[in-house]
Amino acid sequence: MTTNTPYYLIDKSKLLPNLEKIKYVREQSGAKSLLALKCFATWSVFDLMSEYMDGTTSSSLYEVRLGKEKFPGETHAYSVAYADDEIEDVLKNSDKIIFNSIGQLTRFDEASKNHIRGLRVNPQVSTSDFTLADPARPFSRLGEWDATKIEAVMDKVSGFMFHNNCENDKFERFDEMLGIIEERFGHLIARVKWVSLGGGIHFTGDNYPLDKFCARLKAFSEKYGVQIYLEPGEAAITKSATLEVTVLDTLFNGKNLAIVDSSIEAHMLDLLIYRQTAKMEPNTGDHEIMICGKSCLAGDIFGEFRFEKPLQIGDRLSIQDVAGYTMVKKNWFNGVKMPSIVVRQLDGTEELVKEFTFDDFAAALS
Repeated sequence: MTTNTPYYLIDKSKLLPNLEKIKYVREQSGAKSLLALKCFATWSVFDLMSEYMDGTTSSSLYEVRLGKEKFPGETHAYSVAYADDEIEDVLKNSDKIIFNSIGQLTRFDEASKNHIRGLRVNPQVSTSDFTLADPARPFSRLGEWDATKIEAVMDKVSGFMFHNNCENDKFERFDEMLGIIEERFGHLIARVKWVSLGGGIHFTGDNYPLDKFCARLKAFSEKYGVQIYLEPGEAAITKSATLEVTVLDTLFNGKNLAIVDSSIEAHMLDLLIYRQTAKMEPNTGDHEIMICGKSCLAGDIFGEFRFEKPLQIGDRLSIQDVAGYTMVKKNWFNGVKMPSIVVRQLDGTEELVKEFTFDDFAAALS
């Protein structure tokens, strides 16, 4: 298959090892895993993912609907705030609804009285290194933290959602966070039927102590008599996709530069937000070259990488590990061509599943 760059290439054979670990955790611990659509929502691979995961969790009405329509299994609805004109559709398309605040729970008490309901609880500690993404940051709007106030509405909910692990690849740190949750809210957890521990736990990473993780989850579940849910996003899709680009121009301006037919602001926005560098392999050789995007943003730079020889116009590059928070955030800044989406099936064949055109650009505006 020949596809013009840029395009995201999702490789199911690289997705599969993550999914097998997720399945192992369910078998060994009893914890169910829901795909966090805020991180990855490319439903063309949901056929494979749904064989290993238990459903989806969301951050908005549209994600709820996507999960309900495209991913077999449970559909959990969560939002920082629901609007009056969307609550009916949220309830219609979900199995559980999780309210962010007691105010929202009370506001929609009558509308949701026949639904399975939960409440987000903020333990006021997290593993985040970025204030921007820290759910326990000062004055956080994400969840209730006062156990006394939560206890007053226990008759309205049957579960809790905690999300305080962010980019956490250390089991010991996870264990510590869960211990704090138990210390502060264990007496309330013992009164509910289910608990979501959210996402951000990188338990599919290399050398992660899965058996220790499973034992901790199982012990927690048995101690409090709850069904545990995990909400893997990055953990489900890590290292499963690349962004395929082509060199359009080269120049020297104190450093060797290569401009490609993509843009971090439009196609890998998280790099810009968190001031991170893209990943390139093998990143070895004597020639150091700055890979730059084609938008007019001065800081549209993927990073500096090493190559065995100087890059030439027309060379193809593969930017690694791009599945998470890329396709869900891509945008039309500068009218830069949106990357197509290609899926490499388990038999090695590649399928173009989505190609974007000028009409899509125009339709996004008015």
